Amino acid sequence: MSQPPPIPGPALAESRCAECGAAIPPGALSCHACHALVHAAQLKTLAHTAREAAGRGDVSGQLEAWRVAQTLLPPESSQFQAIGERVRTLSRSLSDPSAPTPGPAPANGDAKKAWSGGAIAGAALLVWKFKAIGVFVLTKGKLLLLGLSKGTTFFSMLASLGVYWAIWGWKFALGFVISIYIHEMGHIAAMRRFGLASTAPMFIPGFGALIRMKQHPATVQEEARIGLGGPIWGFGAAVACFLVYIATEEPYWAALTHTGAMINLFNLMPVWQLDGGHAFKALNRTERWIATGVAGAMLFLTGEGFLVLIAILGGVQAFRQAPNPEGDRTALIQFAGLVAALALLMKMPVPGMP
Repeated sequence: MSQPPPIPGPALAESRCAECGAAIPPGALSCHACHALVHAAQLKTLAHTAREAAGRGDVSGQLEAWRVAQTLLPPESSQFQAIGERVRTLSRSLSDPSAPTPGPAPANGDAKKAWSGGAIAGAALLVWKFKAIGVFVLTKGKLLLLGLSKGTTFFSMLASLGVYWAIWGWKFALGFVISIYIHEMGHIAAMRRFGLASTAPMFIPGFGALIRMKQHPATVQEEARIGLGGPIWGFGAAVACFLVYIATEEPYWAALTHTGAMINLFNLMPVWQLDGGHAFKALNRTERWIATGVAGAMLFLTGEGFLVLIAILGGVQAFRQAPNPEGDRTALIQFAGLVAALALLMKMPVPGMP
């Protein structure tokens, strides 16, 4: 699959306009004399890349190309505004499951007819599902390994491992650091889906890890998907630990399940730059009250302390003016589902813990 070229850095020296020969200062995006675009060649390449992605039905590829193109255009230009609207439209098609996906959808009438027979149809569907699961595991596994190939991630992870090792021992420290890493890669996977560039995860011993977006989300719905991507992946890691514990009855896996659930539930607090804060930006006032009610109900059922903070902060946010009056049902379902599921995982008894 063709990839858009990297975002060019600012010019280090003065250059000349290819159209009129006027001097162009470093960092300029257009010629002050004839208004020609400095990066016209790159923009043509990016437009071609976006068209190819559209032909494949690859919305993420289109978003990646158009976002890079925006960085090469003057913000006051009509092209910048037009591409911005295209980015928002494509982003909404990914954020809203009910929205039609741009681009041609593959269809094969003969294949559909061939799958029409009872038991054969069921068997074929089962094979397809296993294939889809396999593709998911392979692609996400590749992304996880890619993150570890970055020097800043690997060495900062080692530093964190050393700190936690001194506190809890190497075995639990390793599982704890991997849980944080999977959470952060969930954010990066969501950013890639929306064509956003980001830094690799940077671990800060004693404080977790962080990533930095190189581009801004186009909509609050997009911001919510990226914010919730971390807890969704983190929840998956906690469930995997839980299943291993069920199979082995090793207290180590129970402790990792509890800790992984705790980390991700903490991040769902709807405040500041935590993941719950990003999710709440997409919710309208009614949805915020519903999310707060779910946290309150789970607090009643489980008695989990983090839910007190989530319920209080959610109530505070519900009283404030919501920036997205139309709301985001998908973000609400994801947020509420994560709160409930993570709270239940935290109630799993850990042998050796009071």
